Amino acid sequence: MISVEDISRLLPHRFPFLLIDRVIDFVPEKSIVALKNVTCNEQFFQGHFPEWKIMPGVLIVEAIAQAGAVLLFNSIPDPERKFAALSKLDRFKFKRMVIPGDQIRIEVQWIRHKGRIFRMKGKALVEGEIAAEGEIFATVLDIEELADKKKASAPARPSPSAGS
Repeated sequence: MISVEDISRLLPHRFPFLLIDRVIDFVPEKSIVALKNVTCNEQFFQGHFPEWKIMPGVLIVEAIAQAGAVLLFNSIPDPERKFAALSKLDRFKFKRMVIPGDQIRIEVQWIRHKGRIFRMKGKALVEGEIAAEGEIFATVLDIEELADKKKASAPARPSPSAGS
């Protein structure tokens, strides 16, 4: 089992955007099973929709992607030096609403990877019924390369004028 504290060490996400509570099963380069407990206190329910509280489908997809990232980071060398960016979604279908009180069981299977691109298939289940399923693609980047690009794209600051 991987706790939420351990998940927080792997992912950059924090409340309210950390969408998996724990990992209950994990096989490197093969699969992961994570849980998300959906409560009525979730911030997104304030606007989606106040009278009909339904978890947004994009957040269910994000939870699947986060579980996939935990699988990825526990399967590659030097994960602390990497950043995973969601790069593609394919064949997603939404089949059941997720509401307060539901527990989402998130299952992600590693399909393959080529270079920096990783392909996984995920599904979110509630009480054994599929709520959402589809394929996610992640691109793994080196944190150092990202930092160098950020520095290179930062606007130059004017130097202070003498005598001002």
